Amino acid sequence: MPNNPHDRLASPAPLVLRGRRFDARHPAVMAIVNRTPDSFYAGNRHSDLDDALTALETAVSEGADIIDVGGVRAGGEGAWVSAEEETDRVLPFLLEARRRHPDVVLSLDTWRSEVVLACADAQIDLVNDTWAGHDGELATVAARIGAGIVCSHTGGLPPRTDPVAITYGDDELDVVNDVVRGLAVEADRVRAAGVPDERILLDPTLDFGKTTRHSLTVLRHSADVVALGLPVMQAISRKDFVGESLDLPADERLEGSLGATAVAAWLGVTVFRAHDVRATRRVLDIVASIRGDRPPARAVRGEAPDGVEATLLRHPRG
Repeated sequence: MPNNPHDRLASPAPLVLRGRRFDARHPAVMAIVNRTPDSFYAGNRHSDLDDALTALETAVSEGADIIDVGGVRAGGEGAWVSAEEETDRVLPFLLEARRRHPDVVLSLDTWRSEVVLACADAQIDLVNDTWAGHDGELATVAARIGAGIVCSHTGGLPPRTDPVAITYGDDELDVVNDVVRGLAVEADRVRAAGVPDERILLDPTLDFGKTTRHSLTVLRHSADVVALGLPVMQAISRKDFVGESLDLPADERLEGSLGATAVAAWLGVTVFRAHDVRATRRVLDIVASIRGDRPPARAVRGEAPDGVEATLLRHPRG
């Protein structure tokens, strides 16, 4: 008898935010809304508030589960942005998004605790800390306002530092081991600050503190991160490791991003930060159905209509 392939698949822990549960049956699409004029992907520059709110409505209509807004470019290029300016960029959007969509899960992409506190009135559900606890108060503030938090891995680099001459050792798996150890330590730290497991999200943070080869290795070992027993996010969309793997600019990286998304979803990752919401939603749904976690939306092909006896087919013996 053939083995059940589902027995070998990771059973990821759920993420629960604003009463919604995200797991292998319903992986989450985290839509990106960048309130910056200099995002690496020109298609997601929404410095104008009306433009950002239009992006919000589009994301919700296309099936986004979480809206992630950021006010500072992640990489080292571009001008420095103060905490005050960052707040001015994100707070009006968050307040209006909460007013328009009371049930939507809102995520704030920041490493600064003062920005989180300034935006507390928007009822933030998740703090997306891309810089691995650089601000030691961030987890405490997230717990205080009842938000979840993203634990990231950046190899110890400070905010907005691009990787240069990065190594984790001679063995290919050294980077995976460092990611797993680092995320476990960070998860323990935010637990101690008062954030419960169901609101802790692990992000291996591809490209941050990593070469393209590192990111590819970490991605194909996503199941090792899932095995830590907490929900896992991958931020894959149009990143440099996709572009360098295929030798393509950011605006031509959709197919590569979706292929990587399908692999990570198969391995048990349940949250995907994405620029292309509709396409990502469809990829995650079909992977969940192939894994056996999600029933097909419609299954009529070859089924017996009402009142008709099913035909049992068997391969003829030779």
